[in-house]
Amino acid sequence: MAKRIAVDPITRIEGHLRIEAQIEDGKIVDAWSSSTAFRGIETILKGRDPRDAHHFTQRFCGVCTTVHSMASIRAVEDALNIQIPDNARLIRNLIMGIQNVQDHVIHFYHLHALDWVDITSALKADPAATAKFAQSISTWPKSSATYFKGIQDKLAAFAGTGRLGPFQNAYWGHSAYKLPPEANLMAVAHYLEALEWQKDIIKIHAILGSKNPHPQTFLVGGMSIPVDPDSQNAINADKIAYIRKLLRKARAFVEQVYIPDLLAVAPAYLDWAAIGGGVGNFLSFGDFPMDNSPGTGSLFFPRGVIMGKDLANVMEMDEKHITEYVTHSWYNYSSGDDKGLHPYKGETSHNYTGPKPPYEFLDTDGKYSWVKSPRYLDQPMEVGPLARILVAYASGVKDVVDTVNFVLSTLGAPASALFSTLGRTAARGVDCLLLAQKNELWLDQLADNMGRGIYDTFNKDKWDPATWPKEAQGFGYHEAPRGALGHFIRIENQKIANFQAVVPSTWNAGPRDAAGQMGPYESALIGTPIADPEKPLEILRTIHSFDPCLACAVHVLDGKGTEIVKVRAL
Repeated sequence: MAKRIAVDPITRIEGHLRIEAQIEDGKIVDAWSSSTAFRGIETILKGRDPRDAHHFTQRFCGVCTTVHSMASIRAVEDALNIQIPDNARLIRNLIMGIQNVQDHVIHFYHLHALDWVDITSALKADPAATAKFAQSISTWPKSSATYFKGIQDKLAAFAGTGRLGPFQNAYWGHSAYKLPPEANLMAVAHYLEALEWQKDIIKIHAILGSKNPHPQTFLVGGMSIPVDPDSQNAINADKIAYIRKLLRKARAFVEQVYIPDLLAVAPAYLDWAAIGGGVGNFLSFGDFPMDNSPGTGSLFFPRGVIMGKDLANVMEMDEKHITEYVTHSWYNYSSGDDKGLHPYKGETSHNYTGPKPPYEFLDTDGKYSWVKSPRYLDQPMEVGPLARILVAYASGVKDVVDTVNFVLSTLGAPASALFSTLGRTAARGVDCLLLAQKNELWLDQLADNMGRGIYDTFNKDKWDPATWPKEAQGFGYHEAPRGALGHFIRIENQKIANFQAVVPSTWNAGPRDAAGQMGPYESALIGTPIADPEKPLEILRTIHSFDPCLACAVHVLDGKGTEIVKVRAL
């Protein structure tokens, strides 16, 4: 029996996402992804000084914070051919590296874990058995029966109030939950620990970026924070020591809690290694330069493209092959909606006047999302930790190969299992672990530079607009926690003539294109088993494995200053 359902809103994400699915014989046979809120920050950037772009682009999102600064600054530096000092490279790596580590831990525990962990089951667990289980997978010092009994009592008291907050309206007791009570109690305990942990380790952003969210020390040409062992207002030996303490705390939690939990939960859900594969094409812009040489050859995560799950053939990535379609998006292109535009020529005009939500079901034969449909060589591409890890794995990056092989051997799974919802979740853990380790290396290099009297953090050679060419364009890349982020800028007469951001969730959440090709969310849902259409937990599992951020994907501000919505505080 066929049934069409709508899940709106998808919760535990950033932004507004609606998923519609057609279910037949207990499986999804068709799916549509729609973002239902318009934004227009890209239009606000036109006519502004390119050196100010990052202050605006950071406000795409309150979760992704630093990533849009990085991409927009790199776009300007690419356009003007600016080389940054080595210390700036290291400070940027540290800010972005700890952003990824914190983001991945938050995602695993606070956004994704409840798709696999039944909170109510934890109330039935034996704390002593939970302690024994936890101690069998990790040396984490908190894993005692007394500790888990305290967590269970706290959870029971919370449930007794009837006000469940973030645990409200979930599908507790769903037949798709498979973990024993003890594993559920352990996961709940670590959920609560991660809340406290992330508050501490993100202090690194406050030290290196002056604040969080939206650090303020990014600068075209480098970083504005000084390196000076004799100044209390600069990066000095004391700050290096404190950052090292925080990085070790971050790494300990990842190595002793996150990764063991991931490997302990996964065996109960190995069937999900064959579900959620998606489009099978993967794109990584690459990131985290290991030295200050020009170009992208030194990136820890290499740049590349994989088509058709072919790990034996990593193609070079060239941003010239990127286009965006609006065939099924609530926009109109001046050149016609059946053609894709390169972001340098992209348009984000709020000029579409046709039908928009809300309706019981979307008009999926027409336009049905505020997200565009990016394509590479006219093919839909998945981006994110899985794409990043696959490209690095297939490129032979030793640290990545060794870590991925360890995970696969631990789970007794082949490399093909990576092309799945479970593989996507595992790749995020691998990504987090590797960056938790690399952060300490970059801090050591920064300390070494400081010890050798290398203090430069800013290249001022091309700071004066009078030195700029009349016209220039640049591509700014970053491998954000959610994947390949690209900012494209055109500069004319020292002002921004056009600016387009193609973000990870635009790649993944986009609707069908002019050829009818599904986006990654839509494609990944096909074939997913649904035990109960009234409680579509399985949809959440696959969608959350991408870690959606629709606020970034749609980019709610009107470039003309028109009031769109008024919020009254009572």
